[in-house]
Amino acid sequence: MRYKSFAIYRGYKSHVTRKREEGKTEEVERRFFGGGDDAVEVWTTELAATEFTNQISMEASPQRKMGRGKIMIKRIENTTNRQVTFCKRRNGLLKKAYELSVLCDAEVALIVFSSRGRLYEYANHSVKATIDRYKKQSSDSSGTGSVSEANAQYYQQEAAKLRNEIRRIQDSNRHMLGEGISSLNMKDLKSLEGKLERGISRIRSKKNELLFAEIEFLQKREIELQHNNQFLRARIAENERAQQSMNLVHGNTADYELMHSQPFDSRSFFQVNALQPHDQYSRQDQTPLQLV
Repeated sequence: MRYKSFAIYRGYKSHVTRKREEGKTEEVERRFFGGGDDAVEVWTTELAATEFTNQISMEASPQRKMGRGKIMIKRIENTTNRQVTFCKRRNGLLKKAYELSVLCDAEVALIVFSSRGRLYEYANHSVKATIDRYKKQSSDSSGTGSVSEANAQYYQQEAAKLRNEIRRIQDSNRHMLGEGISSLNMKDLKSLEGKLERGISRIRSKKNELLFAEIEFLQKREIELQHNNQFLRARIAENERAQQSMNLVHGNTADYELMHSQPFDSRSFFQVNALQPHDQYSRQDQTPLQLV
C-alpha cells in the first residue's frame, strides 16, 4: 500500500486505532484494508472533511481555540497562592538546570532566595567555584579600569547622598533652635511647633521622673540617718552609764582604803550627849548636829 505523505499515514494509523478501540473492527477491515489505494483516497477525503469541520467549530467558539490561555505575569497578591507557585516553579527551575547540566555538559549554578530569605541553590560542581569563575571571567572581559570607574561612581553617589542627609539634619537642628525659619511656610511652622511641643513634653516628663527618683532616694537616706543617729545616741548613753558605774565603784574603794590606812585614836572621838546633856531637851529648836 502506497501513501502519499507521512502526515496522511499518521492520521490513517490513529484513525484505525480509534476505530478498533470502539469495536468497529469489521468496518476498519472493509474500508481501509480491503480497498488498496482507493481506501487511502477515501481516508484522505474523510480526513480533509474532518479537519474542515474542526476548523469551523474552532472559529465558531474562540474560547476553545485559545485553550488554557496565557498567564498574566505580575505579582501574586494571595500569600498562599504565591508560596505554592514559588515552590512549583522553583522545582521546575531546579529540574531544568539539572537537565541542562546533564544533557549539554554545562557548568550550571543556580541561586534562589525566597521572599522569606530562605536560600535554595543547585550546582553540578560547586556554587562557590562557579561564582569565582564568573568573577574572573567578568574581570578579564571588562577590565580593571571599568570596574574601578564603576566603584568610583558608586562611592561618589553614596557620598552625595550622605552630604544631602547631613545638610537636611543640620537644617532641622537649626529650625529646632529657631534659626533659619524665615523660609518656612505655615505648614512647616506648624509641624515644627508640634515637634517642639512633643519634645518639651517628653523632656519635662523625664525631668519630673528624675526629680521624683532623687526625692525618694533622699527620703530613704534621711530615714537611714535617723536610725543611725538613734543608734549612736543609745551607744553614747550606754557608755555614760558604764562610766558612772565605774567611777562610783572606784570612789567607794578609795574611801574604804583611806579609812583603813589611818591609825585609830580614841581621843579624836567624843560624845555629843556627854558634853551637853542638859541642852538636849532644853533647846528643842536648835538644829541637831548631822554628820555627812
